Amino acid sequence: MPKAPPSPAPKRRAADLAYDAIETLISTLKLAPGSPVVEGDLVELTQLGRTPVREALLRMVSIGLIVQQPRRGLLVSNIDLADHLDVVQTRRVLECLIAACSARRATALQRKDIVRCAEKMVQAAARGNLADYMAADLALDQVNHQASHNHSAVKAVVPLIVQCRRFWVAYQHAGDIMEAAQAHLELAQGIATGDEAAAVGGATRLMDYLQGFARRVIDN
Repeated sequence: MPKAPPSPAPKRRAADLAYDAIETLISTLKLAPGSPVVEGDLVELTQLGRTPVREALLRMVSIGLIVQQPRRGLLVSNIDLADHLDVVQTRRVLECLIAACSARRATALQRKDIVRCAEKMVQAAARGNLADYMAADLALDQVNHQASHNHSAVKAVVPLIVQCRRFWVAYQHAGDIMEAAQAHLELAQGIATGDEAAAVGGATRLMDYLQGFARRVIDN
């Protein structure tokens, strides 16, 4: 009996699309730390309505990516160097948990997609193409998070990932994009094996890289 075709991916809500678009603007520093957030400008940039943009902004305020100040309105939160090592330390615990869940729960297709995204990161790093690298990084996170089926951990880790991503963009001169890409590939390959220990080892390698990178920036 022929296999039924796979179910199409559920259509994403406009507010989720708005959130992803604004998150990308923040993590790539197109919306710089401390800069004002103008709702009308974001509606035009994202080509989405005011309601989904407003909902996305409220979510970002709730997790600290955007702050609301009296008489100044909404501002992109600043990068706090002193706090960043704590961000990485907290993210380490969550990433190891998510990697273990994905190794155990991912479908065969998701395992292939995770590795494919990491390989795209390596290829983009070899070309020195930061835009392609960041796009593949975001895609890897999305597949990994879906595969984990651990919504609580994903909800907690996403704002930390954005903080790390924009920290990396801001201080990329102190980093090694190829080393970062290889760390992501080790994580992806660990998940793809279905071996939880290998997946956690890959997540640990990635967090070790991010911690060392942060330490170099802070110490200099």
